Order: sequence, then C-alpha cells, then structure tokens
Amino acid sequence: MAVERMETAKVAVVGFGTIGSGAVKLLLEQPERLARAVGRKVELVQIVDPDLARPRGVDVPKGMLTDDLRRVLDNREITTVIKLIGGLEPARTVMLKLLESGKNVITANKALLAEHGAELFAKARKAGRSIAFEAAVAGGIPIIAAIGQSLAANRIESIHAILNGTSNFILTRMEEQGTNYASAVAEAQRLGYAEANPAMDVDGTDAAQKLAILAHLAFGARPNWRAIHRVGIDAIEPADIRFANELGYTIKLLAVAELTNQGLELHVSPTLVRRHTPLAGVREAFNAIHVVGDAVGRVFFHGLGAGQMPTASAVIADLIDTLVGRTAITFKTLALWAEDRNAPVPVRDSAEVRGRFYLRLKVEDRPGVLAEISGILGRHNISIASVIQHETDEPAGGVVPLVIMTHAAPEGALDAALGAMGRLPCVRPGTVRLRVRD
Repeated sequence: MAVERMETAKVAVVGFGTIGSGAVKLLLEQPERLARAVGRKVELVQIVDPDLARPRGVDVPKGMLTDDLRRVLDNREITTVIKLIGGLEPARTVMLKLLESGKNVITANKALLAEHGAELFAKARKAGRSIAFEAAVAGGIPIIAAIGQSLAANRIESIHAILNGTSNFILTRMEEQGTNYASAVAEAQRLGYAEANPAMDVDGTDAAQKLAILAHLAFGARPNWRAIHRVGIDAIEPADIRFANELGYTIKLLAVAELTNQGLELHVSPTLVRRHTPLAGVREAFNAIHVVGDAVGRVFFHGLGAGQMPTASAVIADLIDTLVGRTAITFKTLALWAEDRNAPVPVRDSAEVRGRFYLRLKVEDRPGVLAEISGILGRHNISIASVIQHETDEPAGGVVPLVIMTHAAPEGALDAALGAMGRLPCVRPGTVRLRVRD
C-alpha cells in the first residue's frame, strides 16, 4: 500500500505525558499499519502540552510541539483530537473547547467521564461530534468495545472486575512475598506502579470511577461514583492473607456490578476470591473483567490495565474507529448519558446487598468471648459458617485473632453487628471485614 498517495486524515494530540508519548510513538512509527487500518494516511499535525522541554523518549518533527491550544482549535483540517490530560480541570474545559470547535475527541480520563460524562456527551451530541474512551477503563483490555458492541445482543447480568493494577500489585506482593502493606506500597512506588500519594488507587476511588462508567454502559445506570460503596485495601494485614489462604481463597480488590430483581448492586471492596478461579489468578499489575451475559454466558478479559503502551494501544484503536466512522455510529446508537434515554436501572442501597463476609477480630483470650460475639451476630440474624482461632504461645488473657466466616447476610445487618461488637470490652479496635466471593 503506497501510503503517500492516499487521502490524509489529520489528527492532533493534546497532552504529551506518559500515555500521550506512547500514542505519538505509534502515530509516528507505524504509519503504514495505521493507513491499512483506516484506509487513508493518518498524519499527526500538532502536539499540545505546556511543557515544551521535558524529554519524552520520542522524537517529534520541529514545530509539531506547541503550548498553544488555538493551533488545534483553529485548524479546520484537524478533525480528530486525542486528548490525554488527566484530572478534572483544565481537562473538562479543554474537552468542551475541542468539541465546540468541531473535533471528535478520544480520551483516557476516567475521572472526567465519571464526574462530567453527561455534560460532555451532551456537548458532543449538540456539536455533531463523538467521544471515544476505550482507554479510560482497564487500559489495553478492550472492555468498552466488548460491552458496547460485541456483547450488544446480551442482557449483561453481572460484572466482577479487578480494575486497579496498583492495588492488585500490592496484594500480590503481600501474598507471594509475605510483606506487609507498607512495604508492598513502597515497592509499587519504586517500580512506578504507584504514585507518591497512592490514595486514589488503594482506597477504591479509581476502581469506583471505572465501575461507574461500566455500569452506565452495561446497565444504563447513572450512579454518582462517590455514592458507590467502596472499601480500600489499606487495613489488610499479612494475617488476613494467611487466613484467606488457609480457607482456600486469595484477596483481590473487586469492583462488582450485579443485576438483581431489586436493582443494581454496585460496590468496590477487598474480597476473598476462591483459589483456582480466573480472577484469583490475576497477578501483579494486571486487570481482569469477568462478564456474564444471558446469551453468551461467562466471558473473561485479562491484560495490562495501565502503562504507557497498553493504554496507548487502546487510544489508537479508538482513533482508528473514529477515522473509519465506527465511533460515530456507536456513539449515536448507545446514546450514553442522554437525558431522554429509557429510565435507568435503580442502584440498590448498599445496606440491603447480601453477601458472605470474612471477619478478623482482635479479642481477649478468655472464656465466653466467642459466645458474646456469636450472640450479637445471632441477634442480627447473621449465621456463622466457620470459625478459626489458633492456639498461641501467648499467656491466657492476651489478645488473639478470631476469624469468622459468615453465611449470606445484608451488609447493613453486618454493620450494625460490628458496631455492637466494637462496644464489647473483649474486642479491641482494628476489626477487618472483607467480602467473600465463592
């Protein structure tokens, strides 16, 4: 294929950070591959970033990099822009300006979509433009296309997913090397998997934002990501890893969306996952999504959920779809975040959601303690499935761990029971509560 004789599609990149550098590398180094996929030459015309001096590991032609967004907004030949600015502002303002100037936009910013999706998609529809966002969820895993297109014949029944590679890396290190939480976080930071402040990854925020997007795409729900019940991994200790293994489980930070007769269950929490299942085998910084459809049954997606080139792969896939015209069709058909769409699926109150739970309590080693705790659980209609209390070398009267596995119960009932247990003189602070997925 003679690329230079073909019609040309002119594009721009706004945001020249890690992912932007990966996207630029693919655009500049693989012109023939892109031309074959699009059916015409793809020309990168402009890169916009406030930092003109920082090395990015990719050589760009002189004059291509600028800090002036107007050079993109005012260039009518540029029809599509890859916008890779993180955070909410100026990312929101820049995206609105791009849409207003008649550009189709490709983004990897899940926080922006989770927070301002309705506004941005309404602006795109009004302008007759499209937004593509495959890279916003699970990096290089094509889950947006899978749910929005490939599984469109299905009613999605549930999604169970590992959507944050940083947390998964930390939990993997704790399990395989026996390190504590702080040491695992430090290693993740040293290897570049975790930010200097990893709070959004380890407290469930990142996964909740991604889950909100998937819930809207798969179920038509419109949850505020802040309202999704989420628990982080920072309270997990090596003891929990050991007890989980003893019980036949491994611990993963799971994002769950499950359709029930009462509405949609949404939550993000560290969960005991049965060993030898696909989700339990997801290691290091990988992501995975387990989807159940009424026609297709169980489908499992696994791959790198972050990183420069896996995410850039998803970005360029969106660019190809946009230039070919597929994005415009699906954007119009899906009508995401549209006000006139059918009534959204209601999201259940997390207190009503039933599940099995793992509890690790620090209790006094004396007679009658288990009876007091089981009595509280019984008064809240929570049945005990099993109990672990190992013998210790500590003298009687010390503090020992007590592990309880419950049968299914509403989360609200468990919260009430834990509140009552916390007032017992025999129970010390620091109770750990984890969900269980069999």
